[in-house]
Amino acid sequence: MAAQSSSIPEWLKHANSPPHFLAVIRALSERERTRAIARIASRQRSDSGYKSQHHPCAPAHILSSLLHKTDNVEHYSVSVGSSRDLQERNRYVDIMPYDRTRVVISSRGVERGGSSGPDRRYLNANWVRELAGGKWWIASQAPLPNTAHAFLSVLLAPIVPPPAPRGKAQTAKTSRVRTVVQLTQNIEGGMRKAHVYFPDVEGEQWVVPPEEGHAASLLKVTLQRSSYVDDAKCVVSRVSVEPLGGQSVIFQHLLYASWPDHGVPTDEDRASLLRFARFVDETNRDLSVQPDRDELDPDPPIIVNCSAGIGRTGSFIALSSLLRKYGFLPPPASSLLLDEGEWNLRPSPLGPLPEELREDLVAQEIDMLREQRTGMVQKEGQVAFIYEMLTTALEEREAT
Repeated sequence: MAAQSSSIPEWLKHANSPPHFLAVIRALSERERTRAIARIASRQRSDSGYKSQHHPCAPAHILSSLLHKTDNVEHYSVSVGSSRDLQERNRYVDIMPYDRTRVVISSRGVERGGSSGPDRRYLNANWVRELAGGKWWIASQAPLPNTAHAFLSVLLAPIVPPPAPRGKAQTAKTSRVRTVVQLTQNIEGGMRKAHVYFPDVEGEQWVVPPEEGHAASLLKVTLQRSSYVDDAKCVVSRVSVEPLGGQSVIFQHLLYASWPDHGVPTDEDRASLLRFARFVDETNRDLSVQPDRDELDPDPPIIVNCSAGIGRTGSFIALSSLLRKYGFLPPPASSLLLDEGEWNLRPSPLGPLPEELREDLVAQEIDMLREQRTGMVQKEGQVAFIYEMLTTALEEREAT
């Protein structure tokens, strides 16, 4: 009898070799260093007072040459988030959203990219799309006291999709973010990692004011229900948000509490993370708590944040994409045409990854996430973790 073939794809088997992993880290790091230099150049171009000598990775002669080239600098520009009047709304001074993919809250709703303006509110967050799985997310830093109102406003406002391609009608359903995934504790190691923006007592209400200089309505935030899902190591909070005098909306907040900062879950917690990924997807598709369920997008984008919104956040999105690719999560079912036209993923101006990495879906996924938000999947250990988690999921499925 012929031996049964393994369900582990060849590229993933090959990825377990130390030389291959080293090649992945080297290629991803070199490309991110190029992006970082372009980001620094964009800041220097937009702000004559910006001092590049604080960045040893960007020698003066390289910056000088980049300032005369527009392609990379424009593509990786972070000029909006690094402007002096918005710097206090960034949790970390070296992590700003790319201008072209940044989340914008406008009078129309939640949009993508573009310049700043009085009616285009800022949030340190980016639209990102899975390469392998196809789902859209919003990757965000954890709210600060002066960005909590803007963060909650993303949950109140409808998503403004790109224009529908010629010959295709845009859906009449309302797409609105209704699920928030938090991958950091509010306080870790004695340091504040995330501002708390809703009560922890059921029935209690808070009032959240807008940031200084913005004339938006106060928001009334109420915790309706909270519970703990042991299998997924997750605190589930059902929260309503209501502008004073306006209509309330409900969102689900999912806190995964077993992922350390700059690290990865322990061996004991890894099974719970796979269950959590499934639970996130199921929760986002669950319309039972929504009063206007017949009018809503069945599978809208999800907001995910850790503290900076790049390390744990990027790792979770990358893992979710690959789990979706291999059938552990269902395909996206959004009614929005977000995968066509001007929002579609485009090839990197840096060119493709080296030939030996072309079939490596983990390397490809991380590189494309870094095209959309700076520094996604921050640490080498997090890169290794994605390979390990996907391998474990495939092996366990094969064994059943």
